[in-house]
Amino acid sequence: MFGFLSQYTSPFKLMSMGIMGMNQRNVNYIGRYNKRKLYPLVDNKLLTKQMALAHHVNTPNLVGSVRNQVEAQHIVDIIGDKTEFCIKPAQGSGGKGILVITGREGKHFVKASGQVINSHDLRRHVSNILAGLFSLGGKPDIALIEDLIHFDPCFEGYSYEGVPDTRVIVFQGFPVMCMMRLSTAASDGKANLHQGAVGVGIDIRTGRAVRAVQHNDPIEFHPDTNKDLYQLRVPQWDEVLHLASSCYDMSGLGYIGTDIVLDKFRGPMLLELNARPGMAIQTANNAGLLPRLRLIEALTRRANMSIEAKVAFAKEHFGVYRE
Repeated sequence: MFGFLSQYTSPFKLMSMGIMGMNQRNVNYIGRYNKRKLYPLVDNKLLTKQMALAHHVNTPNLVGSVRNQVEAQHIVDIIGDKTEFCIKPAQGSGGKGILVITGREGKHFVKASGQVINSHDLRRHVSNILAGLFSLGGKPDIALIEDLIHFDPCFEGYSYEGVPDTRVIVFQGFPVMCMMRLSTAASDGKANLHQGAVGVGIDIRTGRAVRAVQHNDPIEFHPDTNKDLYQLRVPQWDEVLHLASSCYDMSGLGYIGTDIVLDKFRGPMLLELNARPGMAIQTANNAGLLPRLRLIEALTRRANMSIEAKVAFAKEHFGVYRE
């Protein structure tokens, strides 16, 4: 099973498995089903947040935003008496520029790593975000302050420092493929597969792990915690799939990646959306996207199906395990 998607796999074997390449993704799915005018809704995390709140989608609370250097000087006032929060760039990518504060000691703030910083450090970080240090293309940006996510204790040991999230590829409202992204020491606590995070393929029917990879190589245990990755199972799985599916109607984008976290107090929450989700999810699942996408395209009744019906269809046709 593990050898099918190795770096030495032939193009013919990839085609026979229905593996989708980047050109196919860009032309046949992103280009065809995602209207360009809608891209700002997902490329800008502030717009995504506002859209989610308007549609009553469960998402981390927005504490405030900083749009210019004058406002940056008042960041402590904007935060108020919050002791736990997260500051992130609205147009960042790959986890860059995200500052997680887990505690507060007077005028000092405690980072997730345990390092203590002061209000001057906080203002400097926000100033760097505004200057575009972490944004795509170095464009001027906006800093968002959100409530801190408290990840569900059921994931204890599956992630190193960072919050694990579930990526669900949604096509025309159907969840078609899922994986969990688990941070490692190599990825600096970020759930970024290119930086060394672990990708765990998740069965759509049950929410159970089907395969795990790091740098595209199969692994069985988390490299830092030694946790058995094949024991991973996502709770509240139907709610996760329903939330992911609802993002199609909310955004109008036909082919998207939805990133969902499981908060121990608020349950599944939408973290962000991606109009150009990557291909690594296929490696994590040892399966290709194309057969699933084409099956949905062949459905003449899909436009009239409810979210519940689309989730049920996906679980029936794309699941691996039966219980």
